Amino acid sequence: MRSMTCIGFNCANPGGDATDLYTLSLESTRPDLLFVDREEGQSPFFSEHDWRIVINNDDSEPIQVNRFAIQDEETGLIPFTLMGNAPVNSLFVDANGDIGLGTSIPQADLHIIESDFVRIQLGVTGSTPKSWEMTGSGQLFAISYDSAALPFILFDGAPTASFTVDPAGQVGLGILSPEEKLHIQTNTPNTDAFALFDANGAGSDAAFRLRQNGVTPTTWEFRNQQDSGRLNVGLAGGNTPLKIDNAANNNLLRLGRNGKPDEVVVTGTLVVNNTDMNVPDYVFAPGYELPTLAEIDAFIADNGHLPGVPSATEVAETGLDMTQMQLAQLEKIEELTLHVIDLGKANAEQRDRIAQLEGMVAALLADH
Repeated sequence: MRSMTCIGFNCANPGGDATDLYTLSLESTRPDLLFVDREEGQSPFFSEHDWRIVINNDDSEPIQVNRFAIQDEETGLIPFTLMGNAPVNSLFVDANGDIGLGTSIPQADLHIIESDFVRIQLGVTGSTPKSWEMTGSGQLFAISYDSAALPFILFDGAPTASFTVDPAGQVGLGILSPEEKLHIQTNTPNTDAFALFDANGAGSDAAFRLRQNGVTPTTWEFRNQQDSGRLNVGLAGGNTPLKIDNAANNNLLRLGRNGKPDEVVVTGTLVVNNTDMNVPDYVFAPGYELPTLAEIDAFIADNGHLPGVPSATEVAETGLDMTQMQLAQLEKIEELTLHVIDLGKANAEQRDRIAQLEGMVAALLADH
């Protein structure tokens, strides 16, 4: 026969009977078990802490509490509590020390199983309270705070090395061994390695900056300006030497075209110093008033330089605008070409008239 004992004011059969399934039973309206250490003061090497196993609530608690708890008798605090109706395998420690929450077969140091969402919450209750939460589901893994913002989301199906940080702090997107501070790699055919800076907020530009703190500290920025759609390249907070309009035509500037490394091709109209860099073909247009050589001669006599060309005095005072000078020179060359053409035509007419006169003279001499 099993040896069974019942202790407590509510024991009906202190000795137990053969049908009971317990070895020791504590039966009372508030059963508990106190562990008292009597070694206080005997030696500094002996422990002096008392503990209690508490079942359900005690006299100090006004509401019903169904629990199994361990209480520190020295402080009155309860560091461990197991509530009634807790599901199976709420806490399981296997032979390897692995902990299972919701499973009796933990596959890691800590293994948590739930039917839909698994949540781990980190709460700070000090001077700056904050609640952080890690959530896992069948679709994603996320980190949130204050049960609202989601700064980090990883979706199911993300490929290997979607996000990597190596021991040097280099970040890889799509690569396990990044070679720079940020390294983006794609291995799928017909998939570009794009980085997109997307500004969706009202009044927000999309931009990135390049800064160095060397001999000449400088910060350059590439900015897609929201109010114009223009790409601006310039110094952060300073001048913008390069601007590209969003309606610019294709291939306006090409460097090294068709295997010619020293070739620079500019299509359309080149404007320098607010002047259209276009050849002055208006000289050849019908109705252009070509100044006569006599008019040019008179202008030179009065001014000491060609019309439309800055004088030496003007250059000394304001400097030489090479763009204006090149255009003026081309205009004069085109005007000079027209004068040469006119002179050529006049010379041809004179040769014809001389030939006619010579023929007439020869005919007269033959008659005499």
